[in-house]
Parts: sequence; C-alpha cells; structure tokens
Amino acid sequence: MRKKVFLLVALIGIITILSGCTQINEDITPESTGIWNKYFVYPMSWFITYFAELFDGNYGLAIVIVTIIVRLILLPLNVKQLKSSKAMQDIQPELKEIQKKYSSKDANTQQKLQQETMALFQKHGVNPLAGCLPIFVQMPILIAMYHAIMRTHDIKTGSFLWFELGTTDFILPLIAGGATFLQQKLMMSGSPAGQNPQMQVMLYMMPIMITVIGYFLPAALALYWVVGNVFMVAQTIFIRKPMMKDQSTGGDKK
Repeated sequence: MRKKVFLLVALIGIITILSGCTQINEDITPESTGIWNKYFVYPMSWFITYFAELFDGNYGLAIVIVTIIVRLILLPLNVKQLKSSKAMQDIQPELKEIQKKYSSKDANTQQKLQQETMALFQKHGVNPLAGCLPIFVQMPILIAMYHAIMRTHDIKTGSFLWFELGTTDFILPLIAGGATFLQQKLMMSGSPAGQNPQMQVMLYMMPIMITVIGYFLPAALALYWVVGNVFMVAQTIFIRKPMMKDQSTGGDKK
C-alpha cells in the first residue's frame, strides 16, 4: 500500500512539473531548449505538422490522426494494465480472507499478513505494481501531446469542421464530457469499482470537469480529448470486455 501511495504522489509530481513548469504559453520551435521541449514536445508538434501538410494544412484532421496513432502505440501498455487489473480482481476473495485472518494490529500479525499476501501474489503470478508502470510511461507522452497542441502556432489559426482550433467552442466540450462519461461508465460496468461510492462520484465529476475546462481552452484540445476518449470507448468495447469475459470463463472452467 505504501508503495502505491508513493507511486501516486510521484505521478502527481511528474504531471505537475511537466504541465505547469515548461513554458506552456511559449510557442514550440526547433530552437526550443530543454530536454522536455526538445525530445517530447517538439517531436509531437512536428508529427502533427507533418500530417497537416499532407492534408493541405488541415491541423484538425492532423490532430485526429496523431491522437489515434499515439493511442495505438500505447495500446499494448493499456492491455497490460487491464490484465494486471483483472489478475488483482481475481484474487480479491483470497486476499480478503487473509486480511480477515490477520486483522490484529500487532507487529507480528501484520508481518504474517504481509508474508501471506506476498505468497498469494507469487502463487498467482500477480505483481501489484505492474498496473502502475503503463501509467508512468503514458503520462509524459499524453502531456507532450497536450503541450504540442497548445504550443504549435499554426494550430491556433486553423479550423476544422464547424469550429476554429485556436478559440473556444460550445459544442465540442459537451461531446468531450459525454465521451468521458461513456468511457468511464463502460470501464466500471461489471467491475467491483462500480460499487465504490467514490468511483460513482468520479463518474460524474470527471465529465463535468472536462466540459467546464473545455470552455476555457482552445477547441483543438477539446478535439484531442474527444478523439482520445472515443478511442478508449472502442478499446473498452472490443478489447477490455472480451478479455474480462474470456478470463472469467477460463476461471470458471478451472
């Protein structure tokens, strides 16, 4: 548990540093200095610009294409995270029995609890921290995508469908919020997390936050959220649910 808390705090620290302390209001160019700008943000900006030039300067379409490509690259990590989550879910009944058996707070009992818990993890080949690694790998990439969209000058003057990429839009944030809600609803469906009151609150709070924030940021970023969340919805329908069903069926056969 302590390791998970430490990883969570470290992740929040990384997000804070990368999103708030890296010249977010300055355009990204080949001359931009710093490891973050040079090896993360500028390559992502170049990637978006490359596809925009392929489609006659259509930066909106470029954002759609690059977002899908990035999500496809990250897909194996997401699958790994799903497998880890499912493995932890499967051993929860045994884990609860161990915790019930060693419910005393004295040091010797807690030591035995840790030993039997680790033995349970080893027995089933479960690494409780395995699900954290994909998050650490994904976050810098996704934040770099955010920076590239916000700091690529030509995106600010482009347009796509009915909206201007550099200004706020009233429809796109609603779509982004709706896609966020649907993605979370599908993820929680049939999962023990769906019964958690805190998760139920997040189910509604996250879409509201995305929608409200979307009204204050350029439409290009809301477009990125829409495409990313629609991709995650498809991933949940076509990968996560079949995976959970197959593993549950396999477990029943055993």
